[in-house]
Amino acid sequence: MNILLLGYGKMGKLIGELGEQRGHQIAAKISIDNTQDLDSLDPKSIDVAIDFSQPESAISNIKWGLERGIPVISGTTGWLDRWDEIVTSVEENDGTFFYASNFSIGVNVLFKVNQYLAKLMNEVSDYSVTVEEIHHTAKLDAPSGTAITIAEGIIENMGNLDSWILKGDTPALENQLPIISKRIDPAPGTHIISYQSKVDDLVLSHTAHSREGFVKGAILVAEWITDKKGVLSMNDFLSF
Repeated sequence: MNILLLGYGKMGKLIGELGEQRGHQIAAKISIDNTQDLDSLDPKSIDVAIDFSQPESAISNIKWGLERGIPVISGTTGWLDRWDEIVTSVEENDGTFFYASNFSIGVNVLFKVNQYLAKLMNEVSDYSVTVEEIHHTAKLDAPSGTAITIAEGIIENMGNLDSWILKGDTPALENQLPIISKRIDPAPGTHIISYQSKVDDLVLSHTAHSREGFVKGAILVAEWITDKKGVLSMNDFLSF
């Protein structure tokens, strides 16, 4: 399989290394410094594009692939305010697009457990809930896309919450779920869901020891997606 890497930072480099170890070829490595090289690529020679770029580059990267009939996988976060734009592009081009805020199998199990726990806690009074995420200082967006997915899973299942807020100088309202974001090196990613009351705390968490889990997940999706169509997610891949 020929893989186009859109974004060649730490994640892009690791995806390239693992992809080659699994017998795949890297068609090109595109970063902010050589975006002009996209114009010289033959789309027919590319089986899938994997985007781990920056929020300001993700939209153009994804559209570039979709408009050329290339399945696109994206793990870039921070651009979802333009989600509908990408869905429209998928429909117009009869394309294939896969998005995940996190490709780790463990994290995606956490998403499901988080939703179930929120349903249970919705029936219990006297608990307040907080989401905390810790990442390395090179991560530009806050909160993380994974933390937002966790927060959305809680909000969907708890009747007293309708939005989340990044915790800062402005205190959260009763209907808002606070997210705490910390940037500490060399943390690859920790997410903590805390339900707190006067008598006890209930804590659910996931800690990544390295980026290997994210990278392996992205490669496995790339191997799976080539005969699929439409907008897809980890729920489709894992059959949750």
